[in-house]
Amino acid sequence: MSNIVHFAGRSLQSAMLFSTLPEDVQRFLRDQSPVRRFDDGQIIQQRGDEGDGFWLIEEGAGTVGQFLPDGEFRGVARLGPGDSYGELAVLTRRPRVVDAVSRGQSSVRFIRADLFEGVIANRPDAMRPMLGALSAQLQEMIDVIGGLRKGTSLARVAGMLATLAVSQVPPVEIAITQDELANLLGLSRATVNTALRELQRQGLIERRYGQLAVLDREGLSLVSLG
Repeated sequence: MSNIVHFAGRSLQSAMLFSTLPEDVQRFLRDQSPVRRFDDGQIIQQRGDEGDGFWLIEEGAGTVGQFLPDGEFRGVARLGPGDSYGELAVLTRRPRVVDAVSRGQSSVRFIRADLFEGVIANRPDAMRPMLGALSAQLQEMIDVIGGLRKGTSLARVAGMLATLAVSQVPPVEIAITQDELANLLGLSRATVNTALRELQRQGLIERRYGQLAVLDREGLSLVSLG
């Protein structure tokens, strides 16, 4: 994510695998991995690609999800600086299952699978934190799936915005469009628009051009409970 679309949160709360590695390992992998730059809307990785490495976002933003047969992109998570993705394809030695698209101009490092595996093979202290992060991500996805099956549209929109603003001091500006928010939640744009109007009426958010401002995260959390 570049500063144009930088937002102070993401749609996943659990730690990314790269961030759990010892700091000296992180530095080594960064130093040995080239930076690649992408423009807004440019595809970073595609479903079915070989898992020959993973990505670390240095600047800008990316959305991971899947392109539907009609060409529509259905995002499932927004990631920002310091976040990584693609490690599961490396660890499982299987093709990638998600597409990734740059949001705004972004700079990412491509960390080769052989480099990564060579380092962690000699660092047993890196393995347990990684397993913990994997477990947390699995639990979070189970919670997300459960949440999508229940609750009103208003509650689901409020919950997602509260998640995006986690650990930040309001007002939190989130560069996300109504279409992207609808995709993340599996709702129609019209439904999301109605929910956002109600949340703004309650003074919990403020809608701005190309972004949303969370004014009261605790209030959103209460609404998310139904």
